[in-house]
Amino acid sequence: MRVIFQRVSSAQVVVEQKTLGKIGLGALLLVGFESEDGPEDIEWAAKKVSNLRVFADSDGKMNHSIEEVEGQFLVVSQFTLQGAIKKGSRPSFIKAAPPRIAIPLYESFLQILESLLSKPVERGEFGAHMEVSLCNDGPVTLLIDTKNKE
Repeated sequence: MRVIFQRVSSAQVVVEQKTLGKIGLGALLLVGFESEDGPEDIEWAAKKVSNLRVFADSDGKMNHSIEEVEGQFLVVSQFTLQGAIKKGSRPSFIKAAPPRIAIPLYESFLQILESLLSKPVERGEFGAHMEVSLCNDGPVTLLIDTKNKE
């Protein structure tokens, strides 16, 4: 599982001119799953993003988690995060989980995040063509990969 974590002052996702998810201060999470991902990957990633201390304290240092700043998550599925570009110019998505595997993983990730934060998580629509806009705060952007826990 790969997650792009972007600290934002605002973000939204639109499908067919309808806003599906919208947040103020928080994080936009782009998530991509591979076929080998399982419950342990989902739980590890959810705990990691929930506990990241990347929000400013009173001294301006990155010292607070999303919960401490009463922030929100906007989670958008993005299979292209599993794209491989080692050969040629056209990405290969062979590692990306098919919908029958990815959808339950996506739903589980959302449920765990909501449980950890004790509040709803905004989201996009799995498999839809989405327009995602954000105001990246900082900018702060992190790559989280459950197969390469650095």
